[in-house]
Amino acid sequence: MMPLRLVFMGTPEFAVPSLRAIAAAGHDIVAVYTRTPKPSGRGMAVSPSPVEREARRLGLAILTPTTLRRDDVQAAFRAHDADAAIVVAFGLILPPQILNAPRLGCFNLHASLLPRWRGAAPINRAIMAGDPETGVAMMKMEEGLDTGPTALMKPVLIGTDMTAGDLHDVLARLGAEMMVEGLRLLERGQLKLTPQPETGVTYAAKIDKGETRIDWSRRAHEVHDHCRGLSPFPGAWFELAGVRVKALRTARTDGTGAPGTVLDDALTVACGDGAVRLLEVQRAGRHPMQADEFLRGTPIAPGTRLS
Repeated sequence: MMPLRLVFMGTPEFAVPSLRAIAAAGHDIVAVYTRTPKPSGRGMAVSPSPVEREARRLGLAILTPTTLRRDDVQAAFRAHDADAAIVVAFGLILPPQILNAPRLGCFNLHASLLPRWRGAAPINRAIMAGDPETGVAMMKMEEGLDTGPTALMKPVLIGTDMTAGDLHDVLARLGAEMMVEGLRLLERGQLKLTPQPETGVTYAAKIDKGETRIDWSRRAHEVHDHCRGLSPFPGAWFELAGVRVKALRTARTDGTGAPGTVLDDALTVACGDGAVRLLEVQRAGRHPMQADEFLRGTPIAPGTRLS
């Protein structure tokens, strides 16, 4: 079989394993589309996206349009004469003129078992909801939000203490393997598409800053899922002496007391029902650290209330 002529569209670290695996599989990646670099950090330095860095390493042509709705951008996309486009967390809406340009269509890697958790933050939402499993899906894209027919899906168990960062890395690797498998089937004309069921649809809304503060009045398992579902970014947080502290890793444990009360010398905090122990935290402007290291520099006496 002839290798496929592909356009790859992606931006964050999640997309890098897929780009690397597709290139290693021998497909002809004629262009890589990624988001325009944005200033970030204290110095507001402009850094290329992780996908752009990988595309440079692979010697691939890179395009960073700010929109896909202009006629000239769409004409340039059609000029690639691609068999298919592979989209992994690109970050821009693909209009019909782009979706319909490749001969075989545009295919998306989505980090959930569709139709559950369509939308922007499927990894975070699955953990925050306490889901026991999630997965990755290869979907042929259409105009609706993650509504297209699925080609392949692979499930993953979510460990009881797994963070969003942990799950992100597992799904990125698994998704890369699955997309290579899907392209092999597409190349042979054997990729079968299945419409998504109408039942079981949920939406993974983008994480809002207003929902990141820890509510200690919730049950311990809910606080635990909230913290690990937002770790490492944007991070669930509480205030200590007016300073924000993120809870990056926690563990459920026994304990009773007024919600938000520190119960011992090991950063066990009472919740509405039960307690959680803070295992890894990050004070604003500092690096993440283990709880015992944090306590050496910031002693917290039992009975302290975390707001």
